[in-house]
Amino acid sequence: MTAYILRRLLLAVPTIFGVALLTFLLFNTFGPNPVRVALGQHATPEAIANLRRLWGLDQSPVAQFIGFLRQIVSFDYGVSFVTGEDLGTQLKAGALVSLSLMAPPFFLGGAVNVALALFIARYREGLVDKGSRALFIAGMSVSSLVYILVLQYLLAFKLGWFPISGYERGPEAVIYLALPWLILLLVSMGPDIRLYRTLFLDETNADYVRTARSKGATEGRVLLHHVLPNAWIPIITTNVVNIPFLILGTFLMERFFSIPGMGSLTIDALSRGDLPILKAVTVLGALALVLFNLLSDLLYAWADPRVRLS
Repeated sequence: MTAYILRRLLLAVPTIFGVALLTFLLFNTFGPNPVRVALGQHATPEAIANLRRLWGLDQSPVAQFIGFLRQIVSFDYGVSFVTGEDLGTQLKAGALVSLSLMAPPFFLGGAVNVALALFIARYREGLVDKGSRALFIAGMSVSSLVYILVLQYLLAFKLGWFPISGYERGPEAVIYLALPWLILLLVSMGPDIRLYRTLFLDETNADYVRTARSKGATEGRVLLHHVLPNAWIPIITTNVVNIPFLILGTFLMERFFSIPGMGSLTIDALSRGDLPILKAVTVLGALALVLFNLLSDLLYAWADPRVRLS
């Protein structure tokens, strides 16, 4: 196991290097000129030269890229070009807000969706199964933007059950996050439950399930003690690889509800040409995906003893 982890981490190095190189070329070569964005089109040559020197943009591209690699290794991405604030502080604050938005519906939704999928699989091809499939397909056909606009209008604006938008740090954040949590739960139910139902039904046709039934096991015991444990691997895959997005947040949700998470931070950086934030978010997102892909492989061996890492 230790050798496997070390090998995967070593293989991640060229991946992160490639992402860093593409990110640097994308934002430094094809991106907006941050000096022009900061000073405007009528800035004097002296002001432009001073700001380029302050931000290190007067160095050669190779020197700038080496400095960017140092930032990745040290996790010190410098300061924002626009606000002058330390990026570590900004990224940490944004990540915590995005986690507070995404984590509760992720874990609660995972438990609820697995339980509902098991219940539906228990009554497969019955009225419950057919009705739920029609309902979830209809729900999946609706854009998440529609969920946001309709529920924000009905539940927040018309009925006043929730604040329309805003955010406060501390316990008061629950008041502002309740409606986004509800929307995220509703959006995830359709695709997740249909996927889990398919996984469970595939397992119910296996030989070991027929053997368990022939021994007199009840349908509930078959689903909980035989079908569910053997369906863990695809469930782990679909959930673990989504964990990085808990930190990155959802752009639409944060924008419509004025939640200052990583999504809002990234959109603001795009509009203002704040290259350090954009480069940091891109590289950290790639690093998170690599690490959680490794975690999913390790969880395979935990969930299924037949899996051997090599």
